[in-house]
Amino acid sequence: VQLQASGGGLVQAGDSLRLSCTASGRSFSDYTMGWFRQGPGKERKFVAGVRLSGENPLYADFVKGRFTISTDNAKGTVNLVMNSLKPEDTAVYYCGAVLLYRYVRIRDKYAYWGQGTQVTVSS
Repeated sequence: VQLQASGGGLVQAGDSLRLSCTASGRSFSDYTMGWFRQGPGKERKFVAGVRLSGENPLYADFVKGRFTISTDNAKGTVNLVMNSLKPEDTAVYYCGAVLLYRYVRIRDKYAYWGQGTQVTVSS
């Protein structure tokens, strides 16, 4: 069972990035997928989540209107398009899988995690 995150990088404030998370090793069709981020010296925080079917996307307040989460079931991927990036968005971004949608914001309920991808936004 593996989640592979990719797409991070170094960008300037106002730029965009697209993160992808690919699931392999088992079927995640019954799972909800989430993106979290962890800045230096900070806790891992919920960013966005969605059912693998693509239904019911949910966002943290600090990314609403800027980030969009989506799924590609054919490829088994979950994407996070991040627009209007700010320096405070700098963090390691992790994708994860949780069995129940109602736990999508709760880090400790996640059963699987990807390895993380670094996003750095310069001012």
